Amino acid sequence: MRRNVDLLYIVMDNQIYGLTTGQTSPTSRVGMKTKSMPFGNIEAPVNPISLALAAGATFIARGFSGEQKHLTQLIKQGILHKGFSFLDVFSPCVTYKPRQHLPMVPSAREKTRGRSNLRFRRLDGRHGKIAALGEEIPIGKFFERTDVPTLHGAEPVLDTGPLVHGDVQIPPDVARSFIAELM
Repeated sequence: MRRNVDLLYIVMDNQIYGLTTGQTSPTSRVGMKTKSMPFGNIEAPVNPISLALAAGATFIARGFSGEQKHLTQLIKQGILHKGFSFLDVFSPCVTYKPRQHLPMVPSAREKTRGRSNLRFRRLDGRHGKIAALGEEIPIGKFFERTDVPTLHGAEPVLDTGPLVHGDVQIPPDVARSFIAELM
C-alpha cells in the first residue's frame, strides 16, 4: 500500500475464521463467542478501512457480498484506479454465526418472489449502508487519491516496463564469467 503498487487487493471479511471451525479473526467483535474464545472475544476488532488509510492505500472501499451489482461496480473502480486499491468485502458467515446475520440474508421464500429482506439503502451513487449486528455498516467508496504516482510511475528504471522484459545490458564475457563462478 505504501509503495502504491498498481493492484486491487480484495479482503473477504466475515468476522470469523469459518474454514478453521469458527475461530476468532482480527475483525471479530468484542464478546463474540467462538471455539477459540468460548467466553467471548476480549480484543477490539481491527478496522480494515482505517488500516488501509493509515498504510497509504490510494483507493479504499467496502462492499457487501449480498449486493453483487454494487460490489461489481466497486471492483471495476478498484481495477481502473491507478495505484493501490483496497476493497473490504463484508461477507457474512452463515455457518458459524447464522443469527448474527439474519437481517442481511434473504429467506428462500422471499427469494422466490424476486425480493429480499436485505436492509440496504443507498446514500448516493457511491455509498450505502447494510444492517448487521444491530448496527448499520457503511459501504461504498470511502477514499480515492489520484495525485500520488504509482510505484511504476515513480521509479525511472521501470519506465520501459517490467525488469524481466528489459535488456540486461551486461557484456557477454562478464555474464559468462559470473556464471562460471557460480558453477
